[in-house]
Amino acid sequence: MADARRIDPKSGFCSVTRIYHNLRPPVPLPPLSQPISITEYAISLLRATTSSPTSTTSPSTPFLIDSSTGCQLSYSQFFSQVHSLSTFLLTQYPSLSQNDVAFILCPPSLHVPVLYFSLLSLGLTVSPANPLSSPSELTHLLQLSKPAVVFTISSLYQKFPKALKSSMIFVDKPQFQSVLSNHTSTEKIEAVSKYSGRVIHQNDSAAILYSSGTTGRVKGVELSHRTLIAVIAGLYHNKHKADGEDENPPHPVSLFSLPLFHVFGFFMLIRAAALGETLVLLGKFDFENMLEAIEKYKVTYMPVAPPLVVAFAKSDIVNKYDLSSLRLLGCGGAPLGKEVSESFTARFPNVEISQGYGMTETGGAATRMIGTEEIKKHGSTGRLAEHTEAKIVDPDTKEALPPGQRGELWLRGPIIMKGYVGDSQATAETLDSEGWLKTGDLCYFDSDGFLYIVDRLKELIKYKAYQVPPAELEHLLQSIPEVADAAVIPYPDEEAGQIPMAFIVRKPGSHVTETQIMDIVAKQVAPYKKIRRVAFISSIPKSPAGKILRRELVNHAISAASSKL
Repeated sequence: MADARRIDPKSGFCSVTRIYHNLRPPVPLPPLSQPISITEYAISLLRATTSSPTSTTSPSTPFLIDSSTGCQLSYSQFFSQVHSLSTFLLTQYPSLSQNDVAFILCPPSLHVPVLYFSLLSLGLTVSPANPLSSPSELTHLLQLSKPAVVFTISSLYQKFPKALKSSMIFVDKPQFQSVLSNHTSTEKIEAVSKYSGRVIHQNDSAAILYSSGTTGRVKGVELSHRTLIAVIAGLYHNKHKADGEDENPPHPVSLFSLPLFHVFGFFMLIRAAALGETLVLLGKFDFENMLEAIEKYKVTYMPVAPPLVVAFAKSDIVNKYDLSSLRLLGCGGAPLGKEVSESFTARFPNVEISQGYGMTETGGAATRMIGTEEIKKHGSTGRLAEHTEAKIVDPDTKEALPPGQRGELWLRGPIIMKGYVGDSQATAETLDSEGWLKTGDLCYFDSDGFLYIVDRLKELIKYKAYQVPPAELEHLLQSIPEVADAAVIPYPDEEAGQIPMAFIVRKPGSHVTETQIMDIVAKQVAPYKKIRRVAFISSIPKSPAGKILRRELVNHAISAASSKL
């Protein structure tokens, strides 16, 4: 255990253990021995929220709005549907046991949050996936999760193997809607796990979420109720204040362009319920539709990935809409460059960007910014989240490093996953015997305890004896006015091993050339970091979380070169 006297009060670094400790105010967690699901915990926080004299949330307040259809569910209607679905599953599917896996393959709709809250309250393990998954990708996910029941829509029926088709429930059928409208409960906001008679322990599995697979085969990340409780507790008790001196802030309205099957969307949905917010679901992403929804529903907060911040900062379409309700963007999923942050702030001086860092393996949260002063640390992802410890480890010597030195980020605490389902080898390689999660990210802490992400260790470009972080070059490229988006990859080179190659999406009407791009970057970086090859492309391939899919670009570059031989 660390000696508090040896912990630097500014950085959180202990000179004896070489561990970084979080500097946040203590946040209470329910005793580990107390049986409680994440659903029940979120509802307990919602009760506390609505009992506050300043609360703008009541049972009739809209909780969910589908922006594509205009359909809404109030808090009362939402929990009534959750109760009805839970009752239906208990009575009509008695073979569904606690800890069974429920696989969900659905496009965005108001049904998905109902499914999550109902299944989690019953002690089933929720496993949502991207509805755009190919049949072969889907087969891999099903092999990992081994579901006992599947929730999907009729048009996706053919994607599934025959063995599972008898276990499928279609959420787009009239029968399912009639189940949800069978109001057997009172319309009070109440804990929905009590009536089932099931005892859900905090260490029980709550979800299997799928990693993005940007550096290898997709893995199933197993998260416990305790992990999600720890994440939501921190977000609830240390809320970001973006209202300044406003004594009567507007009712909080969030807009989700995030997929609910991704960890960012998954925990932010639970957060929205705990805080009594109104949540607008965008459905299929379209930038202009998103801007329309912000204006129509007076959205105050949006969780976003960096590409959206770039679009806000650079797109001319933005000027057509009234976005004055916006107060805060919560940015995560990939590093956000200082230049992009400053460009956004120049255009939207009244909107703050709170950056954070997390992985599916950390329940989505590990560091974040709270308050205006922290937000001024451009380029950082904030300070360690509650209940979290960190190390910066030299990849070669395995020595734990002090502030200012770069190494692999290791994390420990209740936010860490249980492991990868069906892959004990990958689990052993990622989690050590002391509970440290090796993130694979090259990072450093500064003297004030702020974390900076340099890049993925596996994505560093090896130019001769030097290491070049693609993210650093991408931030420079995105600051060029003629560039709408950019990605940098390692390109094979006989002499240097690898050279930095840039894929560029030009802004409409731009005729910026390869030479101009290379010259602009060359003036701002050391010689070994220079861009040495450029290709122009219509769009950068990205994961649902906004991470650049570099493997696709590498394959594209190599195949293009081969075709010229």
